[in-house]
Amino acid sequence: MKKIKIPKIVSDYKNKERIILRDFLALERTTLANERTLFAYIRTSLYLVLGGIALIQLENLKKLVWLGYVAFAVSVFLIFFGLLRYFKLKSKLQKFYDEKDLEHPEERYKKEKEN
Repeated sequence: MKKIKIPKIVSDYKNKERIILRDFLALERTTLANERTLFAYIRTSLYLVLGGIALIQLENLKKLVWLGYVAFAVSVFLIFFGLLRYFKLKSKLQKFYDEKDLEHPEERYKKEKEN
């Protein structure tokens, strides 16, 4: 079966200038924010697991056992969704880190100092 090619509305961004310190630091902040978001997904998922266990174990609320299982399902979904988002953004950011004009500001400073 032939794949359908979807036309791009916006072309992929290609950096044509050397990245300065401000841009390098912005990439670092974005990477840290991505990690922080992943940890928020994991934390939320763990809280849902704890809530699900509590709802299943309560003897007085046997009618809410289904809600505990729903919490487990949502927890698993959140883990996978958080990991998917994390790795997707990480791969997009890696394109900028891999470019030849991107070098660490300290390395650039050493080169300028030598010249």
